[in-house]
Amino acid sequence: MTVTPRTYWLEHAWLGTDPQALGSARAGGTPIEPDVTLEVADGRITAVRPDTPAPPPGAEVLRGLTLPGLANAHSHAFHRALRSTAQVGSGTFWTWREIMYATADRLTPDTYRALARAVYAEMALAGITTVGEFHYVHHTPGGTPYADPNAMGEALVAAAAEAGVRITLLDTAYLSSGFGQPPTTRQLRFSDGDADAWAERCSLLKEQDHARIGAAIHSVRAVPAEQLATVARWAQERRAPLHVHLSEQTAENDACREIHGCTPAQLLALHGVLGPRTTGVHNTHLTAEDISLIGGSGTGTCMCPTTERDLADGIGPAAALQNEGSPLSLGSDSHAVIDLFEEARAMELNERLRTRTRGHWTAAALLRAASADGHAALGWDGIGAIEAGARADLVTLALDSVRTAGPLPRFGAETAVFAATAADVRHTVVAGRHVVRDGVHTLVPDVPGALARAVEALRA
Repeated sequence: MTVTPRTYWLEHAWLGTDPQALGSARAGGTPIEPDVTLEVADGRITAVRPDTPAPPPGAEVLRGLTLPGLANAHSHAFHRALRSTAQVGSGTFWTWREIMYATADRLTPDTYRALARAVYAEMALAGITTVGEFHYVHHTPGGTPYADPNAMGEALVAAAAEAGVRITLLDTAYLSSGFGQPPTTRQLRFSDGDADAWAERCSLLKEQDHARIGAAIHSVRAVPAEQLATVARWAQERRAPLHVHLSEQTAENDACREIHGCTPAQLLALHGVLGPRTTGVHNTHLTAEDISLIGGSGTGTCMCPTTERDLADGIGPAAALQNEGSPLSLGSDSHAVIDLFEEARAMELNERLRTRTRGHWTAAALLRAASADGHAALGWDGIGAIEAGARADLVTLALDSVRTAGPLPRFGAETAVFAATAADVRHTVVAGRHVVRDGVHTLVPDVPGALARAVEALRA
């Protein structure tokens, strides 16, 4: 992603990524600076100069509020094809899963690349500069590997490059349909047979400038207990991020207790899965001991509020987890919507509903979860701050839309979290390159059309 040196002039910029400053923000201060000039070279910020009232000659002007680029820490790109269709009628997570399987059956490397390219372009339009793709559709329907055993994963990496965003491909071990049960017919294309075969295939994937390779355990029901350590060891040896769906459903917890005599979090702890490079996704139905295990080990938590409420999963104990030491990140998961501002807002509002009290996180802390801590969970350093040395990933929100007009600029962080939506994103810059300019994607000129065509191809 090397680009020529550029100068950006930011009308207003959020410079509040210092963790020490986030606590003081509870007293009412948010670090919004006007008239900030950035110098960018080789994809990184080389200088930050506040108090430059006029744009320097040749500078690219970003009017509105500029934030660090956002990180979507949990994505299943093909679930975007289920939007609206999966909302018809009622049902449960398990009935929704059958609709998802039917869509997965139709994916090929070419159709998945086209769909993911459009989905990642939609993310760029929403200010997302890095996506964590929790990828488990590895083989042909029926389970036969492609000639290139990583054809599907490489299609996703290529799609991200074409959409101008970074990706962490979280290659997922998905080996069984339940505790001790073989994969169903529809799950055969997800499975490598065992964890050793998964690791052998996964080791063939190569990182690129815009792409990191991480690992994932689909869930404790999908990876036999005796094989969990193999996946954890693969990630540990490479110092790669490791993600896992954790306690998303009470049925998973009940089955784990019946088979193993412990909760899923306790099972992961027993097999060395928890730790600072691990992120539990959802972490919804946890015991007090689970929360202590996760927080005490430094394991992260990725909350996906729009999916968790869409699937009626429940409200996870995000505040308690963070208080115990678990860093928080955010994801759009099934892409019922793609809007990290909504995810951040929903995490706070969910906690308000659960506790009937307000103010569990400041706007600054929620923005950090949507940016710096999300990038860290995906294995990217130096993203999530507007400061010298940081990677030049930026998103600019309009402050003159019907949602954002009115508040003083110094309340920009609060406006971003509690009023703005993805529709207010005007510019997205990745590694110093303008990917979205004035609300238009520079690489995918017709994102709605690309989405419509890609989804229709899966219906045909």
